[in-house]
Amino acid sequence: MADIRNVFISHIHEDDTSLGKLKDLLATKGVTIRDSSIHKGKFNEAKDPDYIKYGILSPLIDWAGTFICVISPQTRDSEWVNWEVEYAAKQGKHIIGIWSYGNQGCELPDALKDHADSIVSWNGNAIVNAIDGKDRWEHADGSLFDPVPLRRHPC
Repeated sequence: MADIRNVFISHIHEDDTSLGKLKDLLATKGVTIRDSSIHKGKFNEAKDPDYIKYGILSPLIDWAGTFICVISPQTRDSEWVNWEVEYAAKQGKHIIGIWSYGNQGCELPDALKDHADSIVSWNGNAIVNAIDGKDRWEHADGSLFDPVPLRRHPC
């Protein structure tokens, strides 16, 4: 029996094809994804940004146990992707960035830099591990990010 996960997948609409590929990839690892995100097959006609954010997107993100962001060159500048990541962080969601299928690397969305628990390559095992809370930061090719020295702050 497959392990079922409720996720919200943040992405730009040009990357809609990645959603099916991601679900297929995870299915080979025994994980079934129930995705609450908005995509071409699930558009809405809303025009008011506040209604879209708080009437449509926030309940969908709230429902999800895990928040995934598909990283492609265009996500960095997407106001919607950055808003979704910020909102998910405020809700205490586990936030995972996944490099889009075939991506060779690009700049991360600023909100993802600030709030991601894990950034992983397009690799089924790495993605499942990230969903399971085994966090790591990988480049698109699967190599690890260099460690970032942190300065301690007094309490």
